[in-house]
Amino acid sequence: MTETPAPAPEPAPTGQPVVLPEPTTTRPQPGQLTFTAPRRGKPPRHLADFTPAERKEAVESLGHKGFRAKQLSTHYFERLEDDPEQMTDLPKAVRSELVADLLPTLLTPVVERVADDGQTMKYAWRLHDGAIVESVLMRYPNRVTICISSQAGCGMNCPFCATGQAGLTRNLSAAEIVEQVVWAARALRRGELAGGSDEDREAPLRVSNVVFMGMGEALANYKASIGAIRRLTDAAPDGLGMSARGITMSTVGLVPGIDKLTAEGIPVTLALSLHAPDDELRNELVPINTRWSVDEALDAAFRYYETTGRRVSIEYALIRDINDQGWRADLLGEKLARRGKGWVHVNPIPLNPTPGSKWTASRPGVEQNFVERLRAHGIPTTIRDTRGQDIDGACGQLAAATA
Repeated sequence: MTETPAPAPEPAPTGQPVVLPEPTTTRPQPGQLTFTAPRRGKPPRHLADFTPAERKEAVESLGHKGFRAKQLSTHYFERLEDDPEQMTDLPKAVRSELVADLLPTLLTPVVERVADDGQTMKYAWRLHDGAIVESVLMRYPNRVTICISSQAGCGMNCPFCATGQAGLTRNLSAAEIVEQVVWAARALRRGELAGGSDEDREAPLRVSNVVFMGMGEALANYKASIGAIRRLTDAAPDGLGMSARGITMSTVGLVPGIDKLTAEGIPVTLALSLHAPDDELRNELVPINTRWSVDEALDAAFRYYETTGRRVSIEYALIRDINDQGWRADLLGEKLARRGKGWVHVNPIPLNPTPGSKWTASRPGVEQNFVERLRAHGIPTTIRDTRGQDIDGACGQLAAATA
């Protein structure tokens, strides 16, 4: 059955609440997994959905010369241009038509929230069908990172994650994923993120790191996510020209997806959201574990390391009195050390609060004990810096909030 898109809300002034349509998905039941996204109208086609060869075909299908595709790519990926009037190398008679057909608006800002003295910005975007997604832009001393969404909502149903509890609305297209990064690059050029210099507005791209840790399970939207990674890493003007080593693909442990990513030959960083070293607890915290166990997920992560040479990150949300016991740190350390040395790094993350959650972050002393016990097994371990918690922009907090 085809779903009728909900009416789109009107954008509100920055920081003001808006009234959104009721979600079109039902809240998932405990342990329920959703792999197939609900059917909705397709997003408008966009240049970033296509390979360079496909862009040429798309331009020619509109009756234009194929080289116009390269010109459009240069404006979008290299110059970060979004105003047709500035694309003066395109004939004025067809400029607006080409832009409307191949560079349509994909993201409409609904709310923008700022934290950390202006160095963290969270955006809520309205998509063409009224679905809402979020991304978070963060400046650090030596890098700028954007945390992007790959799905509207998430079907993995982890009970401590606000996104998972909202259910899955739909997959994003490759272009909708890429556009979050392009928008961030434009914001940096305009000087909207605090802490930069005038030089940041002169260079066309200063986003150094992209993490697929926003809304959604990227490996459940595999084709679009890989397409987006290729657009991010293709040399300009075919893409943004980013280093694959600055991109992190996060997953709750879809083993077939990890193996497919391994075969791609793209040296991105793999981050496995583990959250428990034993199947009994992980079955509850990360329901995908009922399909692929802790050891199966770790084996797949180790295969990724063996093939790519890229060290794997293990993400572990520390939840008070749930998964922060010393014996669980020892069990995790033993399992990781058993597979070898130098292949993995653990990032414990103090649980970020979500509305109505019965869980909270571990006590500082317990956190430190967890870290020390992992290190005693020879496992490099670093507590993850939490950004944007006060604007619900930290890990596990993204839930398409618009107020």
